[in-house]
Amino acid sequence: MSVYDRDLDKNPANYQPLTPLGFLERAADVFPNHTAIVHGGRSTGYCDFHRRAKRLASALAKRGIRRGDTVAVMLANTPAMLEAHYGVPMTGGVLNTLNTRLDAAIIGFCLDHGEAKIVIVDREFSRTMKEALALAKVKPLVIDYDDPEYGGEGERIGAMEYEEFLAEGSEDFARAAPGDEWDAISLNYTSGTTGDPKGVVYHHRGAALLALGNVVTCGMKKHPVYLWTLPMFHCNGWCFPWSIAAVVGTQVCLRQVRAKPMYDLIAAYKVTHLCGAPIVMATLLNAPDNEKKPLPHAVEFFTAAAPPPEAVLAAMKNAGFNVTHLYGLTETYGPAVVNDWHGEWDALPLGDQAAKKARQGVRYVPLEALDVLNPETMQPVPRDGTTLGEVMFRGNVVMKGYLKNPSATQQAFAGGWFHSGDLGVVHPDGYVQLKDRSKDIIISGGENISSIEVEDALYKHPAVQAAAVVAKADEKWGETPCAFIELKPGKAVTPDELSQHCRRNLAGFKVPRHFVFVELPKTSTGKIQKFKLREMAKDV
Repeated sequence: MSVYDRDLDKNPANYQPLTPLGFLERAADVFPNHTAIVHGGRSTGYCDFHRRAKRLASALAKRGIRRGDTVAVMLANTPAMLEAHYGVPMTGGVLNTLNTRLDAAIIGFCLDHGEAKIVIVDREFSRTMKEALALAKVKPLVIDYDDPEYGGEGERIGAMEYEEFLAEGSEDFARAAPGDEWDAISLNYTSGTTGDPKGVVYHHRGAALLALGNVVTCGMKKHPVYLWTLPMFHCNGWCFPWSIAAVVGTQVCLRQVRAKPMYDLIAAYKVTHLCGAPIVMATLLNAPDNEKKPLPHAVEFFTAAAPPPEAVLAAMKNAGFNVTHLYGLTETYGPAVVNDWHGEWDALPLGDQAAKKARQGVRYVPLEALDVLNPETMQPVPRDGTTLGEVMFRGNVVMKGYLKNPSATQQAFAGGWFHSGDLGVVHPDGYVQLKDRSKDIIISGGENISSIEVEDALYKHPAVQAAAVVAKADEKWGETPCAFIELKPGKAVTPDELSQHCRRNLAGFKVPRHFVFVELPKTSTGKIQKFKLREMAKDV
């Protein structure tokens, strides 16, 4: 035994399990009157935010919620959703934020698989939830949330309304510290595009570290103003419900992502930060002039999903948004990779800057390791910017595993790394760049074609709003690229014009043989559903 281990044991004075729950407690103690939440015409200070979260926890505990019990919520980006991110884990329970855009059958599966004991549902989604509950085997207590800012209709399907439920609780509730920082804090389901969704389990340690990693990555000073354009049901809003409390910021809620309310809220509250998929950028850029408002300052915009096309990145910069490209997966608590910007890159031409920003980048501070490995040998690929491998993660901000799915967990962690399923390269400066999902690479005449590279060329055409490229079977070449195009409003272009445009930007064998003009199918988080496009390509 080392001398440093002798009589130097862990005890409550020198060791506490990591958890993000203390961020709200501290903010309420130090800045009790600072605005924590804005929703419509209502604002809530940190003291009241904390009290309501404790009331929720107390009410849940009185209804039997204990360590490891699942509380599911089907909520928009509202104060209740923020309260749930603290109130549920305060009991030792596990928060399952349900995707509000999924159908009843998948919601029912999630309720059963997660064994939900209580469900809180916004009345806007009561119809889907009612159908899901009818399909589910579990019979949870259902609580209705009647958002005062929601003017639509929705049946009450629960035993009581949310405010009635909170009234059962006490603001003197003492939160249950996790017995172990490895305890589950939340359950997030993958999209389930190739079968049943997988339940990704987060722990308190990872949530706390990723939340603080966001603060560092986003360069957040004290009291930022964060606009909720990213769905909080997606990876717990990339852990930002916890991040913003750590720096005593203001969270501006937004039920629907529309251009006018986004510009109005940015101007009114001097929003400093927001996140979203590329579709959010398109919504801002394509807004009519009468809906736009001057930005109060350079607004930090963090985007993930597909690599932003160079043309979009340049347009966002011109519009006053400073875009930072992030990358991650549900299994990594959302983004855990950042395109960390170098000051000297500011001197590059805008096109070259956009090319730099299109790279995924380097690991977050709390991520221990990020690399591109040969999945057969598990050895790193050369840092030459061309050799393909699989992007892999290792560290404390990687999930516990998949709930009730040991085989998938074992496969994901083979060789001591989390396998992302993404193909990429490493540039000489160590920055990772995605080239494709392993299933999205197109092999034409023995040559590999990156769908991302072809899509990036298409995005440079002024008429193209969105583009997705998939493989189409070809008797001669095996596979050839098939491009699905969504045009900007009022714009037109022919297949021949797009083909000529691509030839000016790509090698000939990479140019799509087919162009299909269509509204692209997207997931609930704005990602293009290529599996649907592959089916459509069979009939082209």
